[in-house]
Amino acid sequence: MVAPWLASVTPFTIKSPSQFRAHQPSDLDSPEYTRAYNEVKEFGSINSTARTDEQTDLAQFWSSNYLVLLNRLVRDIAGAQVNNIGDSARLFALVELSAADALITAWDSKTYYVFWRPITAIREGNNDGNPRTDGDATWTPLIVSPAYPDHTSGANNFTASVTRALSLFFGTDEFSFSITTTNPGPTALDTRLYSSFSDVQEQVVNARIWEGIHFRFADEAARKQGRHVAQWAFSHSLRPLDD
Repeated sequence: MVAPWLASVTPFTIKSPSQFRAHQPSDLDSPEYTRAYNEVKEFGSINSTARTDEQTDLAQFWSSNYLVLLNRLVRDIAGAQVNNIGDSARLFALVELSAADALITAWDSKTYYVFWRPITAIREGNNDGNPRTDGDATWTPLIVSPAYPDHTSGANNFTASVTRALSLFFGTDEFSFSITTTNPGPTALDTRLYSSFSDVQEQVVNARIWEGIHFRFADEAARKQGRHVAQWAFSHSLRPLDD
């Protein structure tokens, strides 16, 4: 596993790495797991015929360096919308504290549950005790699976924390901005326009499934974690002087 130490780093704003630990992943014989298994198997395969061209393009768009991608977004928004250097410093600090604690939270859940990635689960689908999950020993995801467990998603934790921190700072989820991918590979659009921060959160949840590297419940749990971490940081740290 890459960076297992991250799960035990002392957080910056939250009380402990486990404060927002996700609920246990779905049981392998549960309907939720079956749905998530069949979804990623169908839509996340490298040769999927169910995934649309637009979904493939979004998957490639979000196969990016999230730290570069979203920090660039924060710089762009701050440069265009924040004129006071003190407010700008507070925005950057809140975003980075939230993002750091969100990643610590994600790694806490990853190391606690050590839940398998779709590539392993699908190749072992005939051995998981669930008669509704047909295995495929040759199944391959659209992109290479990262070297750490599935539950929960670091990308979704990071994305949700950054975008939630932005929405809390500006007092609204509705916001016009653009994001440019860091993926040098083939994408129909290198830059995409958005009208809300939650739109980005939802897109990343889906993209990690279309990439074939996460189950939906791991993505949705991570989005919830990231939002909660950002809310905690905003409520407890770097409060405005007039509060």
